[in-house]
Amino acid sequence: MGEQNLHGTASSPYVYRVMWALKLKGLDYEYIDEDLSNKSNLLLKYNTVYKKINMRKPLLGFGFNSEMISYTLFGIVIKVGEGQKKAIQDSLEVLKILEEHGLGAKKFFGGETIGLMDMTLGWMAYWISILEEIAGVKLLEEHKFPRLFKWIKNFKEFPIIKENLPDYDKTLARFKGHREKIVGAATK
Repeated sequence: MGEQNLHGTASSPYVYRVMWALKLKGLDYEYIDEDLSNKSNLLLKYNTVYKKINMRKPLLGFGFNSEMISYTLFGIVIKVGEGQKKAIQDSLEVLKILEEHGLGAKKFFGGETIGLMDMTLGWMAYWISILEEIAGVKLLEEHKFPRLFKWIKNFKEFPIIKENLPDYDKTLARFKGHREKIVGAATK
């Protein structure tokens, strides 16, 4: 079987979830960064039904509602006013559940080695600080969430993850642009 292609956009946490999983499994692929406003012919050829990248669904089926967690945390930047306040409260509750019930005394969600749950939630280790910066809030405080803080450090220091993180400034700029469009539309 020849090399496979992974189409995505570099700021997408969902794309990185797949990249990390492929690298952990030792599978070769070629990453093709897509400009979603000007999709490549290859993307259009292989995704003829939707002609887009499915940004919300992971490739693997997880016995865990990771989309709810993503939606809740991303709510701090995609909502405004009272909606944002509620998103902040909901996000803190999600983080509390992960802190108290997900990690325990383990290094990773699955134990002493990185596993599927870590891959599913791994985007948080990198993107949560971007979301906080854009929204102007601090969700993940070490004194409130010491286990999650430790997990984030462990996850980001894992060699495959550490070697495959997106550029922070570019990712921040992209999400700020999305936030400006959302806030602009909400205030019209």
